[in-house]
Amino acid sequence: MALKLSPVMFQSQKLPFIASYPPSNLRSPRVFMASTLRSSTKEVDNIKKPFSPPREVHVQVTHSMPPQKIEIFKSLEDWAEENILVHLKPVEKCWQPQDFLPEPESEGFLESVEELRKRAKEIPDEYFVCLVGDMITEEALPTYQTMLNTLDGVRDETGASPTSWAIWTRAWTAEENRHGDLLNKYLYLSGRVDMRQIEKTIQYLIGSGMDPRTENSPYLGFVYTSFQERATFISHGNTARHAKEYGDDKLAKICGTIAADEKRHETAYTKIVEKLFEIDPDGTVLAFCDMMKKKISMPAHLMYDGQDDNLFGHFSSVAQRLGVYTAKDYADILEFLVRRWDVEHLTGLSPEGKTAQEFICRLAPRIRSLEERARSRAKEGPTIPFSWIFNREVKL
Repeated sequence: MALKLSPVMFQSQKLPFIASYPPSNLRSPRVFMASTLRSSTKEVDNIKKPFSPPREVHVQVTHSMPPQKIEIFKSLEDWAEENILVHLKPVEKCWQPQDFLPEPESEGFLESVEELRKRAKEIPDEYFVCLVGDMITEEALPTYQTMLNTLDGVRDETGASPTSWAIWTRAWTAEENRHGDLLNKYLYLSGRVDMRQIEKTIQYLIGSGMDPRTENSPYLGFVYTSFQERATFISHGNTARHAKEYGDDKLAKICGTIAADEKRHETAYTKIVEKLFEIDPDGTVLAFCDMMKKKISMPAHLMYDGQDDNLFGHFSSVAQRLGVYTAKDYADILEFLVRRWDVEHLTGLSPEGKTAQEFICRLAPRIRSLEERARSRAKEGPTIPFSWIFNREVKL
């Protein structure tokens, strides 16, 4: 997500940290980007105007979880300590960004940077668009920690709370923080991207925030993070694969190492939801259904660079074309979670729970069918400039 994750969610929106690619006809008609209401895609010159970040317009719902459900999460404190905190690594055993970058104190620093830049020259612009989008998603980490701390029953009440849930959120954030740092420094050294435009995009994105429509409910929140961590795992894994194909084994290792972190975090979040299915199958399947009906939106879907009002959509289209994160991946993640939580075989559900169960189990094939039809009707995409790469043009 960090929730990195990327790129291919329903157009209501990784990635990685990260994007949203499924066909536009799957997007909720009630959701749109307020940034698209701007009269011009040119950056506003009047710096005296107040900060007006892009925002998603929909009815915001808060604290929808019944108060008695909070007791479930309080009762899981010891369970979380034994089963979730074990998925964190001690700091002294963690990799750090500097492990993958030229050593600034060494006499061979400049030569190492030159080698990095030579390798980067062989990589096409469209790959850098995907890598930058993933990095920007990771760099908006303050937003994701804020979102987790809106969840009733598991939030960090003081900023240094000793509860297992709060410890997880802080330590997860600390581990995820390395992802953006590493990709940011690599891109800076590569010389292939416009760092100022990227930095502006990060500032806009953090200022815009996000509303994944989790309604302060950890049921909804942990379904969302389970999906997102797997999405960022896939996105970073694919950027690793492409880097290797382009001949840059060191960049492949960078992306692959980040993907491994995302996979470990996915394991923790899916384990939480698995426990909720064990304790409260009806409430959990309803939450799963609710999030899938809303369509999982990527955490970076409000990205804006001061110029392109549809920046996220354009980034997502490039990622879809390159196979970094696709509509197929969205359906695959859904199927994976349905199997992981054994949703098909849930028993003892209410009539509403059974309806939700049927909806979820039938959704992935429907998504694939809609995506295939949209792809068959799709026309060849245009070529547009991206400010992240000095306004060089890339095909969508």
